[in-house]
Amino acid sequence: MPTVRHRRLARELRIARERAGLSREQAARRLGCDPSKLSRVEGAKVRPKLGDVENMLDLYGVPSPDRDALLQLARDARKRGWWTTFGGVLDGAYVGLEDEATSIFSWQPQRIPGLLQTEDYARAVLTASPRIPTSPTDPNERWWRVEEHVRARMARQLLLTRPTPPTFHAVLGEGALRLQVGGPQAHRRQLERLLEATELPNVTLQVLPFTVGAHAGMDGSFVLLRFADPDDPDVVYIEGQEGDVYPESAEQLARIRLAEERLVEAALSPEESIGFLHRLVKE
Repeated sequence: MPTVRHRRLARELRIARERAGLSREQAARRLGCDPSKLSRVEGAKVRPKLGDVENMLDLYGVPSPDRDALLQLARDARKRGWWTTFGGVLDGAYVGLEDEATSIFSWQPQRIPGLLQTEDYARAVLTASPRIPTSPTDPNERWWRVEEHVRARMARQLLLTRPTPPTFHAVLGEGALRLQVGGPQAHRRQLERLLEATELPNVTLQVLPFTVGAHAGMDGSFVLLRFADPDDPDVVYIEGQEGDVYPESAEQLARIRLAEERLVEAALSPEESIGFLHRLVKE
Protein backbone atom coordinates (compact mmCIF):
# COMPACT_ATOMS: atom_id res chain seq x y z
CA MET A 1 0.00 0.00 0.00
CA PRO A 2 1.64 3.34 -1.05
CA THR A 3 2.06 6.21 1.41
CA VAL A 4 -0.03 9.37 1.18
CA ARG A 5 2.86 11.30 -0.40
CA HIS A 6 3.47 8.54 -2.92
CA ARG A 7 -0.22 8.43 -3.91
CA ARG A 8 -0.30 12.23 -4.19
CA LEU A 9 2.81 12.29 -6.39
CA ALA A 10 1.34 9.65 -8.69
CA ARG A 11 -1.90 11.61 -9.01
CA GLU A 12 -0.14 14.91 -9.75
CA LEU A 13 2.07 13.34 -12.42
CA ARG A 14 -0.98 11.89 -14.15
CA ILE A 15 -2.77 15.25 -14.01
CA ALA A 16 0.32 17.04 -15.40
CA ARG A 17 0.49 14.61 -18.32
CA GLU A 18 -3.19 15.03 -19.10
CA ARG A 19 -2.89 18.82 -18.97
CA ALA A 20 -0.04 18.58 -21.48
CA GLY A 21 -2.44 16.81 -23.84
CA LEU A 22 -0.40 13.61 -23.97
CA SER A 23 -1.72 10.07 -23.84
CA ARG A 24 0.17 7.61 -21.67
CA GLU A 25 1.58 5.93 -24.81
CA GLN A 26 2.73 9.26 -26.30
CA ALA A 27 4.39 10.33 -23.06
CA ALA A 28 6.12 6.97 -22.62
CA ARG A 29 7.47 7.06 -26.17
CA ARG A 30 8.93 10.55 -25.69
CA LEU A 31 10.35 9.60 -22.31
CA GLY A 32 11.93 6.49 -23.81
CA CYS A 33 10.18 4.05 -21.51
CA ASP A 34 7.54 1.37 -21.73
CA PRO A 35 3.90 2.54 -21.28
CA SER A 36 3.50 -0.10 -18.56
CA LYS A 37 6.21 1.63 -16.51
CA LEU A 38 4.40 4.95 -16.75
CA SER A 39 1.16 3.18 -15.81
CA ARG A 40 2.79 1.75 -12.69
CA VAL A 41 4.16 5.19 -11.74
CA GLU A 42 0.78 6.89 -12.19
CA GLY A 43 -0.94 4.06 -10.36
CA ALA A 44 1.44 4.44 -7.38
CA LYS A 45 2.64 0.87 -7.90
CA VAL A 46 6.31 1.95 -7.99
CA ARG A 47 8.18 4.99 -6.64
CA PRO A 48 9.80 6.87 -9.53
CA LYS A 49 13.41 7.99 -9.33
CA LEU A 50 13.97 11.72 -8.95
CA GLY A 51 15.56 11.89 -12.40
CA ASP A 52 12.51 10.25 -13.96
CA VAL A 53 10.24 12.80 -12.27
CA GLU A 54 12.40 15.64 -13.57
CA ASN A 55 12.14 14.26 -17.11
CA MET A 56 8.37 13.97 -16.82
CA LEU A 57 7.99 17.54 -15.56
CA ASP A 58 10.22 18.80 -18.40
CA LEU A 59 8.12 16.94 -20.96
CA TYR A 60 4.85 18.14 -19.46
CA GLY A 61 6.07 21.74 -19.27
CA VAL A 62 5.33 22.14 -15.56
CA PRO A 63 6.64 25.59 -14.47
CA SER A 64 7.95 26.66 -11.07
CA PRO A 65 6.84 26.89 -8.32
CA ASP A 66 4.66 23.84 -9.14
CA ARG A 67 7.70 22.03 -10.51
CA ASP A 68 9.72 22.68 -7.33
CA ALA A 69 6.83 21.51 -5.16
CA LEU A 70 6.47 18.24 -7.10
CA LEU A 71 10.20 17.56 -6.96
CA GLN A 72 10.12 18.05 -3.20
CA LEU A 73 7.12 15.73 -3.02
CA ALA A 74 9.12 13.14 -4.98
CA ARG A 75 12.00 13.45 -2.49
CA ASP A 76 9.64 13.16 0.49
CA ALA A 77 7.92 10.11 -1.02
CA ARG A 78 11.24 8.28 -0.99
CA LYS A 79 12.19 9.15 2.59
CA ARG A 80 12.42 6.38 5.15
CA GLY A 81 9.81 6.66 7.91
CA TRP A 82 10.62 6.44 11.63
CA TRP A 83 9.11 2.95 11.69
CA THR A 84 11.95 1.54 9.57
CA THR A 85 14.17 1.69 12.66
CA PHE A 86 12.20 -1.29 13.96
CA GLY A 87 13.55 -3.52 11.21
CA GLY A 88 10.32 -4.52 9.56
CA VAL A 89 8.48 -5.26 12.82
CA LEU A 90 5.81 -2.69 11.94
CA ASP A 91 3.69 -2.81 8.80
CA GLY A 92 5.30 0.19 7.09
CA ALA A 93 2.49 0.53 4.58
CA TYR A 94 -0.18 0.95 7.26
CA VAL A 95 1.90 2.94 9.76
CA GLY A 96 2.93 5.36 7.02
CA LEU A 97 -0.72 6.06 6.25
CA GLU A 98 -1.65 6.25 9.94
CA ASP A 99 1.20 8.70 10.52
CA GLU A 100 -0.19 11.13 7.92
CA ALA A 101 -3.89 10.75 8.72
CA THR A 102 -5.75 13.68 10.25
CA SER A 103 -8.63 11.48 11.41
CA ILE A 104 -8.66 7.83 12.53
CA PHE A 105 -11.81 5.83 13.23
CA SER A 106 -11.43 2.36 14.74
CA TRP A 107 -14.10 -0.28 15.34
CA GLN A 108 -12.82 -3.11 17.55
CA PRO A 109 -15.31 -5.69 18.85
CA GLN A 110 -12.82 -8.02 20.59
CA ARG A 111 -9.58 -6.12 21.15
CA ILE A 112 -8.32 -2.79 22.44
CA PRO A 113 -6.85 -0.70 19.58
CA GLY A 114 -3.06 -0.80 19.39
CA LEU A 115 -2.83 2.97 19.88
CA LEU A 116 -4.40 2.58 23.35
CA GLN A 117 -2.89 -0.67 24.61
CA THR A 118 -0.72 -0.89 27.73
CA GLU A 119 2.57 -2.76 27.49
CA ASP A 120 1.21 -5.75 29.43
CA TYR A 121 -1.91 -5.94 27.27
CA ALA A 122 0.12 -5.67 24.06
CA ARG A 123 2.59 -8.29 25.27
CA ALA A 124 -0.21 -10.76 26.07
CA VAL A 125 -1.91 -10.19 22.70
CA LEU A 126 1.33 -10.56 20.76
CA THR A 127 2.40 -13.64 22.71
CA ALA A 128 -0.88 -15.34 21.77
CA SER A 129 -0.72 -14.25 18.14
CA PRO A 130 0.04 -16.97 15.55
CA ARG A 131 1.35 -14.21 13.25
CA ILE A 132 4.63 -14.12 15.19
CA PRO A 133 6.52 -17.27 14.17
CA THR A 134 8.20 -19.67 16.57
CA SER A 135 11.73 -20.79 15.75
CA PRO A 136 12.31 -24.57 16.06
CA THR A 137 15.99 -23.97 16.81
CA ASP A 138 15.94 -20.92 19.11
CA PRO A 139 13.33 -20.95 21.91
CA ASN A 140 14.23 -17.36 22.84
CA GLU A 141 13.61 -15.94 19.38
CA ARG A 142 9.84 -15.71 19.82
CA TRP A 143 10.27 -13.85 23.14
CA TRP A 144 12.65 -11.40 21.43
CA ARG A 145 10.24 -10.89 18.53
CA VAL A 146 7.34 -10.24 20.90
CA GLU A 147 9.37 -7.64 22.82
CA GLU A 148 10.34 -5.90 19.56
CA HIS A 149 6.67 -5.72 18.58
CA VAL A 150 5.75 -4.33 22.01
CA ARG A 151 8.40 -1.59 21.73
CA ALA A 152 7.20 -0.71 18.24
CA ARG A 153 3.58 -0.55 19.36
CA MET A 154 4.46 1.79 22.22
CA ALA A 155 6.35 4.02 19.76
CA ARG A 156 3.26 4.19 17.53
CA GLN A 157 1.25 5.60 20.41
CA LEU A 158 3.28 8.83 20.39
CA LEU A 159 1.12 9.74 17.40
CA LEU A 160 -1.75 10.72 19.72
CA THR A 161 0.26 13.18 21.82
CA ARG A 162 2.50 14.83 19.21
CA PRO A 163 2.11 18.61 18.62
CA THR A 164 -0.40 18.15 15.76
CA PRO A 165 -2.08 14.82 16.48
CA PRO A 166 -4.89 13.26 14.46
CA THR A 167 -8.34 12.89 15.96
CA PHE A 168 -8.88 9.33 17.14
CA HIS A 169 -12.41 7.97 17.52
CA ALA A 170 -12.77 4.38 18.70
CA VAL A 171 -15.92 2.35 19.18
CA LEU A 172 -15.17 -0.67 21.36
CA GLY A 173 -17.37 -3.72 21.75
CA GLU A 174 -18.16 -4.68 25.33
CA GLY A 175 -16.37 -7.96 24.70
CA ALA A 176 -13.10 -6.10 24.11
CA LEU A 177 -13.47 -4.47 27.53
CA ARG A 178 -14.44 -7.58 29.49
CA LEU A 179 -11.86 -9.98 28.10
CA GLN A 180 -9.14 -10.32 30.78
CA VAL A 181 -6.10 -10.15 28.54
CA GLY A 182 -2.95 -10.66 30.62
CA GLY A 183 -4.80 -11.41 33.85
CA PRO A 184 -6.89 -9.33 36.31
CA GLN A 185 -4.22 -6.73 37.15
CA ALA A 186 -3.29 -6.14 33.53
CA HIS A 187 -6.99 -5.96 32.70
CA ARG A 188 -7.62 -3.29 35.34
CA ARG A 189 -4.62 -1.25 34.20
CA GLN A 190 -5.82 -1.42 30.61
CA LEU A 191 -9.24 -0.07 31.57
CA GLU A 192 -7.55 2.74 33.49
CA ARG A 193 -5.43 3.48 30.42
CA LEU A 194 -8.60 3.90 28.37
CA LEU A 195 -9.97 6.36 30.92
CA GLU A 196 -6.71 8.32 30.77
CA ALA A 197 -6.99 8.44 26.99
CA THR A 198 -10.44 10.04 27.19
CA GLU A 199 -8.79 13.07 28.81
CA LEU A 200 -6.93 13.82 25.58
CA PRO A 201 -8.82 16.45 23.54
CA ASN A 202 -8.30 14.53 20.28
CA VAL A 203 -9.53 11.14 21.56
CA THR A 204 -13.16 9.97 21.65
CA LEU A 205 -14.19 6.57 23.01
CA GLN A 206 -17.57 4.91 22.78
CA VAL A 207 -18.70 1.53 24.08
CA LEU A 208 -21.07 -0.74 22.19
CA PRO A 209 -22.73 -2.84 24.92
CA PHE A 210 -23.95 -6.41 24.51
CA THR A 211 -27.51 -5.21 25.00
CA VAL A 212 -27.49 -3.49 21.59
CA GLY A 213 -27.94 -6.88 19.93
CA ALA A 214 -27.40 -7.10 16.16
CA HIS A 215 -25.40 -4.19 14.80
CA ALA A 216 -23.51 -2.89 11.75
CA GLY A 217 -20.09 -4.08 12.92
CA MET A 218 -20.77 -7.79 13.22
CA ASP A 219 -18.71 -8.60 10.11
CA GLY A 220 -15.50 -7.66 11.91
CA SER A 221 -13.15 -4.87 12.91
CA PHE A 222 -11.85 -2.11 10.65
CA VAL A 223 -9.93 1.18 10.72
CA LEU A 224 -10.87 4.16 8.56
CA LEU A 225 -8.18 6.78 7.86
CA ARG A 226 -8.92 10.26 6.52
CA PHE A 227 -6.45 12.91 5.34
CA ALA A 228 -6.17 16.70 5.22
CA ASP A 229 -6.13 16.98 1.43
CA PRO A 230 -9.65 16.27 0.10
CA ASP A 231 -8.04 14.80 -3.02
CA ASP A 232 -6.43 12.06 -0.91
CA PRO A 233 -9.01 9.26 -0.72
CA ASP A 234 -9.94 7.63 2.58
CA VAL A 235 -8.16 4.38 3.39
CA VAL A 236 -9.81 1.37 5.03
CA TYR A 237 -7.60 -1.15 6.82
CA ILE A 238 -8.83 -4.61 7.81
CA GLU A 239 -6.47 -6.90 9.71
CA GLY A 240 -6.92 -10.66 9.41
CA GLN A 241 -5.20 -13.94 10.14
CA GLU A 242 -4.51 -14.50 6.44
CA GLY A 243 -3.14 -11.01 5.83
CA ASP A 244 -4.18 -7.38 5.79
CA VAL A 245 -6.71 -5.97 3.33
CA TYR A 246 -7.21 -2.43 2.00
CA PRO A 247 -10.63 -2.22 0.29
CA GLU A 248 -10.44 0.53 -2.34
CA SER A 249 -13.60 0.51 -4.45
CA ALA A 250 -16.14 3.30 -4.01
CA GLU A 251 -18.78 0.74 -3.05
CA GLN A 252 -16.58 -0.81 -0.36
CA LEU A 253 -15.68 2.59 1.10
CA ALA A 254 -19.35 3.60 1.15
CA ARG A 255 -20.25 0.46 3.12
CA ILE A 256 -17.51 1.12 5.67
CA ARG A 257 -18.58 4.75 6.11
CA LEU A 258 -22.18 3.60 6.64
CA ALA A 259 -21.02 1.04 9.21
CA GLU A 260 -19.06 3.79 10.98
CA GLU A 261 -22.11 6.02 11.11
CA ARG A 262 -24.39 3.28 12.45
CA LEU A 263 -21.88 2.09 15.05
CA VAL A 264 -21.49 5.64 16.41
CA GLU A 265 -25.27 5.98 16.60
CA ALA A 266 -25.77 2.60 18.32
CA ALA A 267 -22.97 2.95 20.88
CA LEU A 268 -23.21 4.67 24.24
CA SER A 269 -22.37 8.37 24.16
CA PRO A 270 -18.78 9.32 25.11
CA GLU A 271 -20.01 10.44 28.54
CA GLU A 272 -21.98 7.23 29.10
CA SER A 273 -19.00 5.22 27.90
CA ILE A 274 -16.73 6.83 30.50
CA GLY A 275 -19.24 5.86 33.17
CA PHE A 276 -19.31 2.31 31.79
CA LEU A 277 -15.52 2.10 32.04
CA HIS A 278 -15.54 3.38 35.62
CA ARG A 279 -18.04 0.65 36.57
CA LEU A 280 -15.85 -2.01 34.99
CA VAL A 281 -12.81 -0.77 36.93
CA LYS A 282 -14.78 -1.02 40.20
CA GLU A 283 -15.81 -4.57 39.33
